Amino acid sequence: MLEAVIDAYGFSKGDIEVKPFGSGLINSTWLITSDNGNFILQRINEHVFKKPLDIALNLQAIKNYLSSNFRNYLFAGPLPTINNQEMYYEEGVGYFRLFPFIKGSHTIDVVEAPDQAFEAAKQFGQFTRILSGFDTSILKNTLPDFHNLTLRYAQFSEALKQGNPLRIKESATIIHFIQENADIVSDYEKIKNNKHFQQRVTHHDTKISNVLLDEKNKGLCVIDLDTVMRGFFISDVGDMMRTYLCPVNEEEHDLTLIEVRTPFFEAIAKGYLGEMKSQLSEEEKQSFVYSGKFMIYMQTIRFITDYLNNDIYYGSKYPGQNLVRANNQYSLFKKLLEKETIFNEIISKL
Repeated sequence: MLEAVIDAYGFSKGDIEVKPFGSGLINSTWLITSDNGNFILQRINEHVFKKPLDIALNLQAIKNYLSSNFRNYLFAGPLPTINNQEMYYEEGVGYFRLFPFIKGSHTIDVVEAPDQAFEAAKQFGQFTRILSGFDTSILKNTLPDFHNLTLRYAQFSEALKQGNPLRIKESATIIHFIQENADIVSDYEKIKNNKHFQQRVTHHDTKISNVLLDEKNKGLCVIDLDTVMRGFFISDVGDMMRTYLCPVNEEEHDLTLIEVRTPFFEAIAKGYLGEMKSQLSEEEKQSFVYSGKFMIYMQTIRFITDYLNNDIYYGSKYPGQNLVRANNQYSLFKKLLEKETIFNEIISKL
């Protein structure tokens, strides 16, 4: 399958080694080892990204801007084919792109120390800051309504009408929680219409594995830019809070292991605000903690909605998996609320 792709990028078959790489769940990824260095080859998942060429347009526009304005920024963008195409396409096989493997770099899958959270938050903040002069109207919407909380709540409400009655009954506690906290949706609508909240170049997928680190675990740059679109800062900060604050992920069954770690929140805040403080309005800064509520609440909705709809979106590897995930995020939300006052005080001091 990969022979034509490899040819398109000018590799000699006898001089390379190709093997699967990484832990990503969306795109298929391979490491190419060659005499001329190492490279990352990816096939774009067209079930998720319906218009792969929109991704290419976004990355090329950002690359051009950075080349003109921030030449020293390490932009891990795709390399052209030997025919100078931004992607290689083969009918029935899909879209591929090739990236340089940054020597001395690595990624991690789990945030185990506040320093790691700081480095990641700093990199995501820097990425948005240096693109503050970029015309965001150029960017294509590669995942329409990805973080549209109003839509997610509407989908949840529809699932309550059309979903599995037994599962609706079984999920009564979480359903009540979502309905009781619908003011989070109202706040999101206010943000969308607030002139003090700016739409910027936003990554939208700020898990720790999307940051390249050097040998000393210092941040180099952000990667996996397929989800880069116009958006509010709450998407990036919220996703960091959702995935960095807790020592276990959304698959954890044992809810007693779920906690919100204050040093990790402070690290996120220092890293991100260290880059973005001058860019954010006072209203935006006051919504820093709301970002976590926004993202965790939305993910709870998405998991329970899929459960009520018989697991048609995320799927299920075992009975009740999406209910487990929803309970997990519901517990995380409650833990965040317990520290909301403390976290707001931290932001005020910063």
